Amino acid sequence: MLKIDQIWKNILLAAEAKTTTLAYDLYINSLAPVGIYHDRLILLADNRAIKNIVDNNYKEVLRKCTNQVFPSIADVEVIVESELENVGNAAKEVDIPVSSNYVDDTESKVNFVAQYTFENFVVGKSNEYAAAVAKAVADNPGEKYNPVFIWGGVGLGKTHLMHAIGNSLQRNFPEKRIMYVTCDQFVNEFIESIHDNDPNATKNFRAKYRKLDVLMMDDVQFLANKEGTQEEMFHTFNELYLADKQIILSSDRPPKEIKIEERLKTRFATGVIADIQPPNLETRIAILQKKCSNKGYTLNIRVLTLIAEKITNNIREMEGMLNRIISYSTLVGGDPNDMSIVQEALKDYADASTDIITIDQVVKAACEYFRVRREDLVGKKKNKEIVVPRQICIYLICDILGQSVPLASIGEYFGGRDHTTVMHARDKISEEIKTNDITAAQVKDIRDKIYNR
Repeated sequence: MLKIDQIWKNILLAAEAKTTTLAYDLYINSLAPVGIYHDRLILLADNRAIKNIVDNNYKEVLRKCTNQVFPSIADVEVIVESELENVGNAAKEVDIPVSSNYVDDTESKVNFVAQYTFENFVVGKSNEYAAAVAKAVADNPGEKYNPVFIWGGVGLGKTHLMHAIGNSLQRNFPEKRIMYVTCDQFVNEFIESIHDNDPNATKNFRAKYRKLDVLMMDDVQFLANKEGTQEEMFHTFNELYLADKQIILSSDRPPKEIKIEERLKTRFATGVIADIQPPNLETRIAILQKKCSNKGYTLNIRVLTLIAEKITNNIREMEGMLNRIISYSTLVGGDPNDMSIVQEALKDYADASTDIITIDQVVKAACEYFRVRREDLVGKKKNKEIVVPRQICIYLICDILGQSVPLASIGEYFGGRDHTTVMHARDKISEEIKTNDITAAQVKDIRDKIYNR
């Protein structure tokens, strides 16, 4: 029996190749599958405007893509929430024949997101080390860096890098058995394998993961408090690692902060740990420019800067705001570079304009974290208890605020110091967080405090 989400995922794969990026992102990918009713696939639109656009422009494409993958589904119907009661009992799981275009998630052949490549990944100071490690692993899996542990906050590019590695491996090493899986998927599969006390189910589960050439697991922090799965992961890790098979893990925190068994923490930290920090203003603008180029959007620097200043610590949110502007301007027939159109499109984000980070906020967070007085942090004292917090504070100001605040101004704020002193502090901490877990954790903690995470 196929679940409706499986059906829709395969239709999306076909539709993405037959529509423009703009149409796919704004309209088709915004639809949600409801179920199968009288041989029709029922899709839910967010509002009637999107329903009308899909009905008038993309319904035939969806019908053809559906028929290509699931010949027994005769039609596609798009509805809005008020029409749900007219649908009846739409089936969530159906037993229907599929074509050769159907992709089974249980196979080791992974459909990595095509747009998530190294070429589309914008590299800046906040992610250059993680990007370099990912590229090295993609070029020589299982040889130089193993395991690789990539960590960073939500929406900063961890999954993009994972898929970039996967796309590169599939292209250059087609013979390798590669598995990309989220931690939740791994946990659920493990639970299913032991649910009925069927030794064959457990055996098949272990064979699936322990005979891989490359295991990629996203969001491993969700192993916390799952003792049975941790045990299984420990043995899977060991078997792959001892066979020189590549292991790539991602998390929203470093290994030492995950609430898992100590022996598993040690395994995760055996190889290379690479963190991704929120990008500075210039990198955020560059990311938006890259996304505009890929999607065929034409937005001027003023609009992109506005987005980059409103959203400072989540690339996915920036992209969401970008798509919102394009979508709104398309619906009203306006110019996405017209600031009145932009402001109207972003009116729900009005409160975000008050969230622009200032030097005072960063200094306050650093003082509270290190329990030092502000006058000492920005003053002339040079004892170690003050110098390290001061350098970390300067690094965060430079990293978060970018060139919106000149180095000379930062130096002036910190007791009239020269801009070269600011550069030294910035560069020192930038290098240290790559090799010193304590410093990296301190930077992350203060950053989370600044953003109230």
